[in-house]
Amino acid sequence: MSGLVQGVGYRYFTHRAARQLGVAGYVKNLRDRRVEIYAIGTDEQLLALREDLRQGPSHSAVEKIAETDADLLQEFMSDFSIDYDD
Repeated sequence: MSGLVQGVGYRYFTHRAARQLGVAGYVKNLRDRRVEIYAIGTDEQLLALREDLRQGPSHSAVEKIAETDADLLQEFMSDFSIDYDD
């Protein structure tokens, strides 16, 4: 995820949206000012989350969403968390 997505509450917005949809995984800021989201859910849940993420919180400006397949990581399957190591 890139654009104006840091300093606008994007991680908190993502956390709230994912938990409301029942999606597991995490969100974290990257050093290059992008945001990484690892999401586990059904196709329908992930589609709904993607729609929310494109909108983002007020004052955000999402320019690009890049998606890649990832291995299923057991440690992130039970909840959605915010990684504060930025």
